[in-house]
Amino acid sequence: MSYLSNMNTLPASIFNSTFVRPAEFYLGGFYNIPHVKYYYVFLCFVYIMTVLGNGFLLSVIYKVKTLHSPKYIIVFNLAFTDLCGSTALIPKLLDTFLFNRRYIVYEACLAYMFFVLLFTSLQSWTLVTMAYDRLIAICFPLRYHSIITTKSVVVILLCCWMFMVGITATSAGFINRLSFCSSIEIKSFFCDHGPIYQLACNDKSYSYILATIALIVVMCIPLILIFSSYVCIAIALSRTISREERLRALETCTSHLILVAIFFLPFVGTNVAVLTSYIHPNARIINSTLTFTVPSLLNPIIYSLKTEEVRNAIKKLCRRAKMRNINAK
Repeated sequence: MSYLSNMNTLPASIFNSTFVRPAEFYLGGFYNIPHVKYYYVFLCFVYIMTVLGNGFLLSVIYKVKTLHSPKYIIVFNLAFTDLCGSTALIPKLLDTFLFNRRYIVYEACLAYMFFVLLFTSLQSWTLVTMAYDRLIAICFPLRYHSIITTKSVVVILLCCWMFMVGITATSAGFINRLSFCSSIEIKSFFCDHGPIYQLACNDKSYSYILATIALIVVMCIPLILIFSSYVCIAIALSRTISREERLRALETCTSHLILVAIFFLPFVGTNVAVLTSYIHPNARIINSTLTFTVPSLLNPIIYSLKTEEVRNAIKKLCRRAKMRNINAK
């Protein structure tokens, strides 16, 4: 699909003295997959359950005062970013491919990219903040309440938000410094940064550098920090004499470790597979969509099932609802 050959058929492109920008991009997405609509129905189900699950977890944390603690401010932030990330991605994805509306306005494409990548990066750093909470709780239990305060957690999360907004906005802003004078087809299921800047016909070295920095900041550094925190936790637990204390401490980490595995392993696996072998574009895109969508679905389920405090809070809300029904009668 040539941009220049379609100049007369597409809406007028935006020109200035330096850059050539298309009025629209075309989302390539999936290619000739039989019965692909069933996959879109599955994604619709994933989105509905993600909204219900994360909405429920947010309401439980908000309504039960025993969960108004620094640890659950972090959990609240994770549920919120999961909800926003899925809302930024899945409805537009379904509209694009289920109803075959693959052309997307240039500015809308940049906004789409910004919000999807922003909430994905925030999920990553929220998991780092959770690891920090577990590190202090296990390695410095006597100082936990003086270090992990509501104020300190809010400051950490605000810094994460500001830093990620800055990086994502800079990445989106540098797309405006590129010229697109050939293809306008984005070979992805959404307006992803890499497939967009690779379409450019002028110098894209700055965008490549930013993409590399973003990968390091969103994937590599969080993994290193989380791994380092659990090395410190393992050392601290190895010095604990009581086996019961070790098991009790490990139980508080299981939910977080499962969340980390669900979020990072698919990303790492996909990137390693792309670098070391050939993956059919459809297989890569399906794997990527699941990587972006399934963790947000599973996170509230894992926290509801694995965390005793949340389970007790849910039981408390159920008892309250029953009491109201009895009093109403």
